[in-house]
Amino acid sequence: MTDEAIETVQEIVPVVETTEGNRIVPTISGAIPEDEVARITADLIGVLKTVYDPEIPVDIYELGLIYKVDLDDNRHLTIDMTLTAPGCPVAGEMPGWVENAAMSVEGIQGVTVNMVFDPPWDQSRMSEEAQVALNWW
Repeated sequence: MTDEAIETVQEIVPVVETTEGNRIVPTISGAIPEDEVARITADLIGVLKTVYDPEIPVDIYELGLIYKVDLDDNRHLTIDMTLTAPGCPVAGEMPGWVENAAMSVEGIQGVTVNMVFDPPWDQSRMSEEAQVALNWW
């Protein structure tokens, strides 16, 4: 991709950075001001960090279970996420936990959570914080 093409993409989909090393880059259309997108992103990360896989003492954000977040002009979030294993005992409940957490972010009008398994989750998706918490160095 050329530098000019990269600049065009960055204008359409701004990269939102937080002080904690953001791992979520929302896909947006540009109708919402960039500072508002940054606040929503930071707040979303905060609430996702309150959702835990009950079998693993690390939140779903640090585990790398959130694959993609889209924010549309109507302030509706679409979140693609996965599980550590397709047979996870909370597979039916966790999308609801994520939806409830995301709906608590100020300004969000709706949330759709999609469970995806491609690509399959593996330990490389975890943050360093999660690896330290689980002694997986």
